[in-house]
Amino acid sequence: MGEETNLVEVPGAVRKPRIRHRGPDKYPLILKAARRLVATSGFRDVQMSAVADAAGIAIGTLYRYFPAKTQLMIEVVALTAQREVDVVAGIAMGEGSAAERLGVAAWTFANRALRGKRLAHALVAEPVEPEVEAARLKYHRALARVFMTIIEQGVRAGEFPAQSERASADCIVGCLFEGLVSPLASDTVPDDPSLSEHAVAIISFCLRGVSGSPLSFAPPPQP
Repeated sequence: MGEETNLVEVPGAVRKPRIRHRGPDKYPLILKAARRLVATSGFRDVQMSAVADAAGIAIGTLYRYFPAKTQLMIEVVALTAQREVDVVAGIAMGEGSAAERLGVAAWTFANRALRGKRLAHALVAEPVEPEVEAARLKYHRALARVFMTIIEQGVRAGEFPAQSERASADCIVGCLFEGLVSPLASDTVPDDPSLSEHAVAIISFCLRGVSGSPLSFAPPPQP
């Protein structure tokens, strides 16, 4: 799996603008504050003044790092996406059959999304500027590459039938993203059993499609 780890990096992830600054670097503080605000209210309602206040810096300092809100939101997407992809990729490179790893990887993504509903909805479905949407599409593709890696291994091992691994991976991402939109936008509390049941149904559907057999998914026990 060593060569495959390069397949899951989010292109353009978290790059600092090339602007000179004096004093301590405020970049991590700004991103942390912006991410926290997005997780509370979404991309569209975040104001630059609120980010500056949350980061404990002057608004002028914020604009020296990020001359426009869109640039800041792109960095928030890249940072958050890379974290999520890294978590799922760690499962993809773990032990177990391809079906087991595919199910657990998809479940981990869905479970984390349902427990951070507002931020996940922003990353999946919130209307955004074209530049931010382009950053989100990179996230979608990186996540699909994780699933494609598992499917390729399953096909090589004879566990899955021959198929277009890329198309199957894209379908899984599409099922997860579209299938979770309503739960993420709802007022249902994250630990409501109906949310987990919905996620399990989506993942079971994906496993049946990839494997060509009547597989069903059971979530792993909570640690």
